[in-house]
Amino acid sequence: MTTDSKVTDSNSTSLNATNLPQKAPFDLEAMKVAVIDALDDIKGFDITTMDVRKLTNMTSYMIVASATSSRQAKAMGDNVRSKLKEKGYEIRGTEGEKDGEWVLVDLNEIVVHIMVPATRAYYNLEQLWGDAEARRGHIKAV
Repeated sequence: MTTDSKVTDSNSTSLNATNLPQKAPFDLEAMKVAVIDALDDIKGFDITTMDVRKLTNMTSYMIVASATSSRQAKAMGDNVRSKLKEKGYEIRGTEGEKDGEWVLVDLNEIVVHIMVPATRAYYNLEQLWGDAEARRGHIKAV
């Protein structure tokens, strides 16, 4: 009997020979595609993906999408949550659903921002994080 034999259970976790659960390998790209598909299902537009791993250790990607109304923004947030939960991803939290001008879904490795166009133009997250990347490029390692 070898000690590194593994069995997979129905929850996509594997059990090693000592029967301790181990998480299935995490696929960040698959998660990113699932988020974009969920936003697209509810007709989200101007979907932007930003890789922020070099800028922060809080998350890997930020995905920003526009909605035509606060009702649509809420529906997009709900759809992201339900579709990713179906796929087994953990939802850390959701903010902004009451007003719907800016709905944030925190998936830990991906933070999704869904905004109506006026709110998106005002906060301009793409420029904010893009400027941070540009400024960081000027910093030399010591």
